Amino acid sequence: MSENILVARNLVKTYTQRSGRFGFGSTQLKALNDVSINLRTGKTLAVVGESGSGKSTLARCLLQLQPLDSGEVLFQGQDMAKLQPNALRGIRKNLQMVFQDPFASLNPRMRIGEIVGEGLLIHGLGDSREQQKKVIAMLKRVGLTEADMQKYPHEFSGGQRQRVGIARALVLHPQVVVCDEPVSALDVSIQAQILLLLKELQQEMALSYIFISHDLRVVRHIADDMVVMYRGQIVEQGLVSDIYAEPEHSYTQNLLAAIPGKHVNG
Repeated sequence: MSENILVARNLVKTYTQRSGRFGFGSTQLKALNDVSINLRTGKTLAVVGESGSGKSTLARCLLQLQPLDSGEVLFQGQDMAKLQPNALRGIRKNLQMVFQDPFASLNPRMRIGEIVGEGLLIHGLGDSREQQKKVIAMLKRVGLTEADMQKYPHEFSGGQRQRVGIARALVLHPQVVVCDEPVSALDVSIQAQILLLLKELQQEMALSYIFISHDLRVVRHIADDMVVMYRGQIVEQGLVSDIYAEPEHSYTQNLLAAIPGKHVNG
């Protein structure tokens, strides 16, 4: 078994929602209710569930983009909430994210070269010439060209924009990448290309992925381990192969039964 590179223990995150006829009341919504996960080094952990199950909240809390009510997130054994800002900044470059909507996540006024190289600039990695070399190399690795550096996001297809998003995340050579529904906005034919690219890059760069998805067809092709979320809680977890073969929780069974043309053991 691989050792764990990222561990989350007993995560709780509550949102306050306005309620009542005029919005004067409020109700508490537990987006995460005592959630614990382990990401094995070099592996892919899928987090699956329907909209509203807490998947994206979990992603943001793991990356410290949102504060937790309670619980802890450990990266290589270090509690990220207890780190000083400088130490946290050093760790942040090892934790990157690929977003669901490749158009919304790219600044339309920035050229592709600037978008991909922004992280290198923020973290002060290399001089401008070194940064440019890294950007060009990463663009080529994801299937784009050096000439694409001068273009803007609107000049690309959805699949190409997602390649830009992947290049932006990986140019920093992170250790953990959170992929938040990275292919759900793409055509099925393009989805397969992006999934293959992610798997190739994982092997080449020794990456560990957290793969957020509602699509269990996609998960089966990319993930090693899986947790199933329902209303802010984990209702099932284990190896992908085991869960597909013998799902124990009724919610998981329903998700699997909803896959078109599914053959569990096929």
